[in-house]
Amino acid sequence: MTGYEAEKPSEISFGAFRLLPAQQLLLEGDKPVHLGSRARDILVALLERPGQVLSKQELLDRVWPNTFVEEGNLKVHVAALRRALGDGQAGRRFIANIPGRGYSFVAPVDRGLVLGDVDRQIEAIEARQDLPMPLTRMVGRSDTVAALSAQVTRQRFVTIVGAGGIGKTTVAVAVADTLAGSFKDGVRFVDLAPLSDPLLAPGALATVLGVGVGSERPLPNVITFLREKHLLIVLDNCEHVVEAAARMAEDVLKGAPRVHILATSREALRSEGERVHRLAPLAFPQSGTELTAAEALAFPSVQLFVERAAACLDAFELGDAEAPLVAEICRRLDGIALAIEIVAGRVDTFGIAGLAARLNERFSLLLRGRRTALPRHQTLHTTLDWSYDLLPELQQVVLRRLAVFAGMFTMESASAVLADGDTPPSEIVDAIADLIAKSLVTASLDAAVALYRLLDTTRAYALVKLDECTEHDRFARRHAEHYRALLEQAYGKWEREPATDWLPRYRHNIDNVRAALDWTFSPIGDVATGVALTVLAIPLWFHLSLTRECEERVDRALAAPETSRTLDQEMRLHAARAWSLMQTKGLGSETMAAWHRALETSERQENRDYQLRALWGLWAGLLNKGEFREALALARRFSELAASAGDKLGILVGDRMVGYILHLLGDQAEARHTIERMLGRYEVPVIGAQLNRFVFDQRAMARCFLARILWLQGRPKQAVLLVKSIVDGAASGNDTLTLCQVLVHAACPVALFVGDLPLVEHYVSMLIDNAAEGLGFWQGWGRCFRGVLLIKRGDLDGGLAELEAALAEFREIQYGVYYIVFQSEFASALGRAGNIAEGLAAIDEALVRSEQNDERWYFAEILRIKGELILSYSAPDGSREAELYYHRSLEWARRQQTIAWELRTAASLARLWKDQNRAGEALALLAPIYDRFAEGQDTHDLMVAQELLQELRASS
Repeated sequence: MTGYEAEKPSEISFGAFRLLPAQQLLLEGDKPVHLGSRARDILVALLERPGQVLSKQELLDRVWPNTFVEEGNLKVHVAALRRALGDGQAGRRFIANIPGRGYSFVAPVDRGLVLGDVDRQIEAIEARQDLPMPLTRMVGRSDTVAALSAQVTRQRFVTIVGAGGIGKTTVAVAVADTLAGSFKDGVRFVDLAPLSDPLLAPGALATVLGVGVGSERPLPNVITFLREKHLLIVLDNCEHVVEAAARMAEDVLKGAPRVHILATSREALRSEGERVHRLAPLAFPQSGTELTAAEALAFPSVQLFVERAAACLDAFELGDAEAPLVAEICRRLDGIALAIEIVAGRVDTFGIAGLAARLNERFSLLLRGRRTALPRHQTLHTTLDWSYDLLPELQQVVLRRLAVFAGMFTMESASAVLADGDTPPSEIVDAIADLIAKSLVTASLDAAVALYRLLDTTRAYALVKLDECTEHDRFARRHAEHYRALLEQAYGKWEREPATDWLPRYRHNIDNVRAALDWTFSPIGDVATGVALTVLAIPLWFHLSLTRECEERVDRALAAPETSRTLDQEMRLHAARAWSLMQTKGLGSETMAAWHRALETSERQENRDYQLRALWGLWAGLLNKGEFREALALARRFSELAASAGDKLGILVGDRMVGYILHLLGDQAEARHTIERMLGRYEVPVIGAQLNRFVFDQRAMARCFLARILWLQGRPKQAVLLVKSIVDGAASGNDTLTLCQVLVHAACPVALFVGDLPLVEHYVSMLIDNAAEGLGFWQGWGRCFRGVLLIKRGDLDGGLAELEAALAEFREIQYGVYYIVFQSEFASALGRAGNIAEGLAAIDEALVRSEQNDERWYFAEILRIKGELILSYSAPDGSREAELYYHRSLEWARRQQTIAWELRTAASLARLWKDQNRAGEALALLAPIYDRFAEGQDTHDLMVAQELLQELRASS
């Protein structure tokens, strides 16, 4: 007799589970866990010897005595046991596979000899009667089950409504299981799915209740049986017998006052006293979000996927690399539980990447689910067949034709595309309303205009049906022509209406525009319609910051035969391509070629608006190449053209352009005057077409350079406050392009100038995060600033490596603006790292660039840094040569009235004089400059100067 048999424990506990051997029952908390007899025998065997390894042969002999069984059979049942226990999920670990040896139960085990309340638990289980035993645990519905349980207790009749496969039955069973002990006579579960005739519904209820059927009308006998019963009845799958189920439910509730009914259906029963709960899909991550595994697992749809994937692939764990793919799969499957289960069940065959790829091929419709599932749930295709076959013919026609819509659509659009001679608009509206009621179309009523959509899985199915009926091309053409007409109307309003009104009204069309473009440029499409659609969609891409997509779509339109587009369309396409390339690739030759084509076509069209746009783009190209004198001439040409056209906005933008160049050339006083004049007269445009003429928010850009000038002129506190205001405005405006510009041209530089490293880190992170959204060019800036930040924090090796790589990228595209700043920081860091000769070579490159380009705004600082490097070189005449560079730096700073550079250089020179025992001269130089600052004493340069002054006063 074994020790286990001698003790005869009444229960064995581990984790949240209790095994009652005598009753052959496993409980998780108070709820039973379904186990097959073989899996239960394996569990008992492992629990007899916890912590020990049981060989595979021992387990085979124990579970299949005197029977030859393949080892694979054992593996299957162990896997089933682990699934039931949730082994490997949420930190649970019970059964370990010891390679080459066998299995071991590795969790702590408690054995109890007191029966306790087992009898009560058995009674509670019996109260469940014939509720289906779930084969897998429910995921992500605990709040819903709790809310429904409370509702079913208060209300006598509740219907759970939702799309096929969304989990209605699972939730209903969980609710019934929760409430089983609250009803004296328990719960009865009636599955109506197998019924082919609605008249059989009362008989199905009678059979479950055990009521004899003595006539063709069994319902009176059922009601008599139920009259004194306190019972919960679950009517599952009512959709195909909805009228019969509704009548039956009403009669039962009237005749049996203590009976409650919980129904599931794809549409409401619309019975007296019914309360409808529309079951939402499992929550899933939004498109475009890059999540870690931990973040993704916060979403129930991902939890379900991972649990089901682990059930079919024992070693599966979600890692950070797979998390975005799994999130996308769950999103594409609309959080529908059945679809997720079916797809996750094939992770062992395709892998995560393979599953994600095959979703685009609509393979999910063909995947098979569990063999033990109901026939209509064994594949997603048959699940949808079940819904489709129940529809009247008109609703079938409307559903499959709605498949040409991608994403959201209005009822007006649906009527316009689907209505024909046989199906008038009024019937389309009625059919869609019925499809909404049947959970085949979803409705969003939050906006002023109601929006509708098909779930992705439903749409994929409907597209197959549309293809089978050979209707796809006809309705795809109608769909494309409709959206061309709709966007023509939108384009006209975009040129007249505020963007804040325009965008909410039209942004939902983007997915349908994409679908229409895909069809028009297909071999059987209509290229001319596609070109027109591309031009008309440019405002949407701009306002939604879809820069990369705009570039790709425009390229396809420009690659079409010239006969498919007009000169006006070509002009608009080249301009859109140019501004897209600016953001994705910078202002290289490809971008400049696009601006030249835009200028050429706009001049042929005599379109001054687009001439100004093209001149602005070409000016930006000259600016970024460091050709500042040429850029100044082009900015003045721009201003003259705007003045001749009476273009008030263009005139002010011209002032901004001229002011920026003057700032770079070193004329800070005139630059500030010009920019402040522009800002004093500028009114931020609100009309959509005006907002994207010059790509970025022109007021924000002017304020950026004003902030830099304020710092140069000794107003560091004002500069920082202005920068924070600009960043907050750009961030709140959901304008990624302008935000990147603001961060590059003002926020990061000014934060570095004042020495606020935490603020630098904040802005650099913001820049890199926003640049990740397809704006790779801006990431180069982010890496430069991050390299400087690392250097300032003492990580010379890391900072130099980051900065050197980013500078190499800028050299490849001949990028000029701000290059000398990063090059100077690079030179200074080389000197601090002991590489003086390399540092001197780097600073000389910055000097040459500054002089060649006449980029003088930073010239004083370059001279100062060269002086610092020469001083570090310890050459015989190093001090004298360094002093000469300091004096040149002071001369340039005073000439430009840039007290910020004057203070830095004066501090460097004063420190040199202090070391030469010339403290009095040093004090006389530095103190008057420091005293001219009326603010910013807590910024880095002023704090350094103050500390040095204290040392000088102590020495003199």
